[in-house]
Amino acid sequence: MKDNIANITRWILYLLLALSVIPGVLFYAGALGTELFINWAKVLLIIGVAVMVISPLYGFITNPQNIVKMLISIGMLVVVIVVAYALAGNDFTEYRLEELKTTAETSRLVGMGLFATYIAFGLTVLSILYASIVKLFK
Repeated sequence: MKDNIANITRWILYLLLALSVIPGVLFYAGALGTELFINWAKVLLIIGVAVMVISPLYGFITNPQNIVKMLISIGMLVVVIVVAYALAGNDFTEYRLEELKTTAETSRLVGMGLFATYIAFGLTVLSILYASIVKLFK
């Protein structure tokens, strides 16, 4: 059953990826307006979030022992986001913020996203190195 759900999810996501090529090509060819392209991105975001929420819930129902591991993962994610938010700042002047039509908080949130990405990349590289070193000594 678990493999069936994984296969169905994978093929649905492949279909969405294939369907996304069409608006992407039309957008860059100039035949599609920005509004429709943004709406398609919103639809993909909603579907992605739904899959992201439903998939772990299904996993909890089928295998309740994994709840502790998932809660640890969520805790680590929260720590990364808090650290990224603490590192982020607003480097723009009031004039530049007004020129960009944004706020200091938006600037800080963008910085948080960038720092969270950097931290995630760094942790990924470290985990790959750790796995390689452990494998060498086995």
